[in-house]
Amino acid sequence: MSTNVKQRLKTHNLGRVKSTKAYIKWNLVHVEEFKTRIEARTREKYYKSAAGRRWRKIKLGL
Repeated sequence: MSTNVKQRLKTHNLGRVKSTKAYIKWNLVHVEEFKTRIEARTREKYYKSAAGRRWRKIKLGL
């Protein structure tokens, strides 16, 4: 989660995030905005679930 998506992507692509460093070059394919951090975290947890992975595969071709 981030309030500055461009900076977050740049950080990942510079290899500054240990968990994503091995998978550099990241491309942004989907962005959503939420009013609260709780709503954003709930959505993020969904995308990391089996149902969310299926949604990503169908809708985003990932």
